[in-house]
Amino acid sequence: MKSIIKLASTTVLALTLASGVFASEFTKGTVKKVDAKAKKVTLIHEELKSLEMPAMTMVFRVKDDAMLEKLKEGANIEFVAERVDGKLTVTEIK
Repeated sequence: MKSIIKLASTTVLALTLASGVFASEFTKGTVKKVDAKAKKVTLIHEELKSLEMPAMTMVFRVKDDAMLEKLKEGANIEFVAERVDGKLTVTEIK
């Protein structure tokens, strides 16, 4: 019985640690341009640590068209960017 409890505790701990590794890291940015037709947004952003990219201005695709409605030129946002099918894509916004 003790070994089952020990195994369960170890499993829970391992899953908790693993979920922290995959947690999304938000980056601060400013919306420079929204191109709804092309489904792209230009952002002035801080360093993207998860992509090993320095702070700069660049164009991103958006994961979901509905995100474009939340983005206004000049707005300060926090976002998650990932490589999706080889393209830099905004996958989350808050």
